[in-house]
Parts: sequence; structure tokens; C-alpha cells
Amino acid sequence: MDLDDKDRRILELLQKDSTISNADLANAVGMSTSACWRKVRMLEEAKIIERYGAYLNAAKAGLKFQAIVHVQLTRHDPDKVDDFIKAVNRRPDVVECFATTGQADYHLRVLCRDLPAFNAFLEGFLFKLKAVESAQTNVVLRDIKKHSPIPV
Repeated sequence: MDLDDKDRRILELLQKDSTISNADLANAVGMSTSACWRKVRMLEEAKIIERYGAYLNAAKAGLKFQAIVHVQLTRHDPDKVDDFIKAVNRRPDVVECFATTGQADYHLRVLCRDLPAFNAFLEGFLFKLKAVESAQTNVVLRDIKKHSPIPV
């Protein structure tokens, strides 16, 4: 789907506030409410808008420990990789996972209550996965930039 200027403006505004009313969105973009509603539906159907949600403050929700875990696999056997990915996707404390180039095969962003909970994550989950050879952890000291809208 080729995006026009109005599509881009709609996406920009929805990323800033997904609770904006259709009337306010249409007004900000300079469209009728029905035309704006149709554009938003088209963006949803094209999966450009994947979902709507709320950003939570992890620390205030009791998740005060955050780490980036660099995971190296033993081998890239498709079955082991698939098992690793399925296991990671089932873990709510793994909030992001990226397959990457470089020394580590995967990078996980992990949120936990505290250091003992993170240790339980490592010992009770990550190190028990057959595909995992090693993991290196970087503890996040503070968030600098997150929840940024993507450039459209």
C-alpha cells in the first residue's frame, strides 16, 4: 500500500494518541469523518496499524529490574531455533526479542520484579533451553528513549 500525506499524518497522530476520536483525527488531517474512518480501516486491514495499546510504567507496575540479554545458540539447527523462539514467546518477562547479526544470535529485553526474579529467569528458564550456549547480561540503569513512534 502506498501511503499518501494524509495516511502519514493519520499514522503520526495515532502513534501519539491512539485514543483520539475519529472526529478530532479527521479535523487534524483536514478530512471528513467518514473519509478518515475509511482511511484508518484501510491502514488496519493492510496491517500497517497492527494494534492499539497503552504504554505502562514498568517500575510503577512493580517491574524494577530490566536487562538486555545477549544469547548465543549452540547450533542453528532449525528445530532447536524454533523451540527457542516458541519458549521465548511464551515468557511474559521477555518483552522484546530480536534475531541479530554479530556475536549474539538473539537479544532479549527482560523485565522482572528484582534481581532474584531475574536470576530465577536465567536459571529456571533460559539456561535450561537446549539451544542456548551462553548468555551475557547488560543491566539497564535507566531508560533514555523508548516508546518512540516510527517515522512515517
